[in-house]
Amino acid sequence: MTKRDYYEVLGVSKSASDDEIKKAFRRLAVKYHPDKEGGDEAKFKEINEAYEVLKDPSKRQRYDQFGHAGVGGASAGGGFSGFEGFDFGQAGGQRVNFDFGDMGFGDIFSSFFGDAFGASSRTRRAARGNDLEINITLEFEEAIFGTEKKLNLELKDICDHCKGKTVEPGYELVTCKTCHGSGQVTQTHNTMFGQIRQASICPTCKGRGKEPEKVCTVCRGSGAVRKQKEIKIKIPSGIDDGVAIRLRNMGEAPTDGGQGSKGDLFVNIKVKPHKKFTREGDLILSKESISMIDAILGAEVKVDTVDGVRTLKIPAGTQPGTDFRLRGLGVPHINNTKRGDHIIQVQVEIPKRLSKKQKELIEEFADEKGKKFWNL
Repeated sequence: MTKRDYYEVLGVSKSASDDEIKKAFRRLAVKYHPDKEGGDEAKFKEINEAYEVLKDPSKRQRYDQFGHAGVGGASAGGGFSGFEGFDFGQAGGQRVNFDFGDMGFGDIFSSFFGDAFGASSRTRRAARGNDLEINITLEFEEAIFGTEKKLNLELKDICDHCKGKTVEPGYELVTCKTCHGSGQVTQTHNTMFGQIRQASICPTCKGRGKEPEKVCTVCRGSGAVRKQKEIKIKIPSGIDDGVAIRLRNMGEAPTDGGQGSKGDLFVNIKVKPHKKFTREGDLILSKESISMIDAILGAEVKVDTVDGVRTLKIPAGTQPGTDFRLRGLGVPHINNTKRGDHIIQVQVEIPKRLSKKQKELIEEFADEKGKKFWNL
């Protein structure tokens, strides 16, 4: 299914300010939140995905330049965000916070929706494990042509002893004594809007409705333990400095008894500068020096590219600063077989010292031109 344009999703123009994007997201997020009557979880996720890209200047720039391919198609990285202060619970395994300032909208929403914000919605969505973030540095050529890297991580992973079930092998899960199997506990509060019932996840069973007859002696009932783990990741050709790769379900395991999915792993890419080449989008830029004679008479010179040495034809009368284009020797397009070009700027070397014979020949050339153009 083709993804919709992120600006279209939020209903803003491509020139919209950060504040306009934020306001559009708030309005749509409240309208379509799945825990609200009449909400739409699919639209809510689409709205959040668009906002996660457009709120970040670097991601927005890459999206404007490359579209969905420039941001990996989705960027809901560290969970829903944009507002702080009010908790709508879990949505798709990720937490949403809203900030309604001093208006007290948090209490108003609670009274409007009652148990819609209670544990009944939360228990049907298991918590995700934590996301992880690491940084890796690539050589210039590795970023151009892609590579494979081994990563050594220390993270919370599923307990091998209990297989993430939190129960000591040989024992079973039994009905929770705190919530009596409902997975939630309810409290009643008297407010200026009337009596409000607040439901929350049972602290004993974490919403499962069951608790271990005997907790696992290794993970102490969390279902996860810290481990050293080695993983291999493929770096795509054409990746740029500052890009983050998202590896789904490669983060930490949940600590609620294996109820949820693992978090994601975000790999931040740093590319070392090259001593000769620079990059601008899909272009590779470099400079080559040629002699004054080669510039005047023309020549074929050897030049360096990321694909090795190539022959460059210099036409007679080439001026200093002239650019030459080597097509298809630039940066590969991500998820595409096409490549950009390599632009070489020619610098003409002027000799600082001349022999007597060279000086005579140049002066003779200047006299034939009718003016003295070389002042030694």
